[in-house]
Amino acid sequence: MLILLAYLLLSMGRLTGQSILYQGMNVVGAAGFAINGWWHGALPSATLNVIWALIGAWALWRIWGRRAAPSP
Repeated sequence: MLILLAYLLLSMGRLTGQSILYQGMNVVGAAGFAINGWWHGALPSATLNVIWALIGAWALWRIWGRRAAPSP
């Protein structure tokens, strides 16, 4: 549900792809799917969602880095 809500909010223009909230929702949602997939032995699904979470974590790292950088 969290990934669907993030996508809905993005599609409605309430969030952007550069939003910490949007990326955080994707990371947490993907982690939940990865755990569920692993638990049920669905390793391809679990692997895909680990990659999805890593992409979201990378995006969060970049967003935080830009926000922390001093403005010229």
